[in-house]
Amino acid sequence: MRLSQLFGQTLRNAPTEAEVVSHQLLMRAGFIRPLGAGIFSYLHLAKRSMQKIESILRDEMEKIGGQEISMPVVHPAEVWKETGRWYQIGSEMGRFKDKNDRDMVLAMTHEEVVADLVRREVQSYKQLPRLVYHIQTKWRDDPRPRAGLIRVREFTMKDSYSLDTDWDGLDKQYRAHYQAYFNIYRRCGLNVIAVKSDTGMMGGKLAHEYMYLTPIGEDTLILCDKCGYTANRQVARFQKTPAAPEELKPIEKVKTPACKSIEELANFLGLPKSKTAKAVFFVATIPEGEELTEKFIFAVIRGDMELNETKLANAVGARDLRPATEDEIKAIGAVPPPGGDKPRPYKSW
Repeated sequence: MRLSQLFGQTLRNAPTEAEVVSHQLLMRAGFIRPLGAGIFSYLHLAKRSMQKIESILRDEMEKIGGQEISMPVVHPAEVWKETGRWYQIGSEMGRFKDKNDRDMVLAMTHEEVVADLVRREVQSYKQLPRLVYHIQTKWRDDPRPRAGLIRVREFTMKDSYSLDTDWDGLDKQYRAHYQAYFNIYRRCGLNVIAVKSDTGMMGGKLAHEYMYLTPIGEDTLILCDKCGYTANRQVARFQKTPAAPEELKPIEKVKTPACKSIEELANFLGLPKSKTAKAVFFVATIPEGEELTEKFIFAVIRGDMELNETKLANAVGARDLRPATEDEIKAIGAVPPPGGDKPRPYKSW
């Protein structure tokens, strides 16, 4: 096909909303066009590229025994209510009602649908193990779509589901996928690393993310050259430097005028920040059966460290966390530090 006949056109300059280089190039070369925030049309060149990637995905999945299927993009809410995730997942789930006033869900993942298929199709353990996968459109109503295709609301995802009789079978499938994904990225020319990650709404005991290191990324990774430990900061474990033994001193109240930060407090008291503590106040949305309950969360961490919201949410079983407001802090008898009425994770010492 001649370039003059290509649907779409190249652009001399990138649109002003395209901030990162990859987004700019995709727009200028006529690969993608935006329809809304985090929603794109893929033009002919992009579609050809995606088909080549999908071909690699299918090849590597079939090498480990995967069988491709296709599952609906619209689900009846009953299957999500049955697992409880209808109540546990927040506003990122696309919910709507059909013309018969039944609750429906736009697919963001397909565990519920696979489970429904399995209970209908698998009658005996002798039919296991099995591995199914599909490549399909997903919808997650991300509040902060950014950087072109880096963070979108509608996207194409390859997801696979292994069906095993025991944990040993699951571990075998996990190892097979672990290597298959490295093979996929290698064939696509991407040098990635695998790091431990939060299991998120999927749940489970273990998860890895495959990360391509780039300055425009949003995640922080913890990497150790000596022992080989790799993890996303959201789930990384570390060993704090133990404090030197000290003689206990009597407790006393000390006025700390105009100390609005840990740094100011430490300087005022002549102490390292590691010898201070800070309290952070949140309101957590916690599922309790079919109901959602808001609970006030009071977390205390060492003064020289930052709170990890993912770890806090996992510790208290929260679906969502938001900073407590000044009025909510006062309502429990605490005194928020000065700094305006804008909601934020208030800290006091």
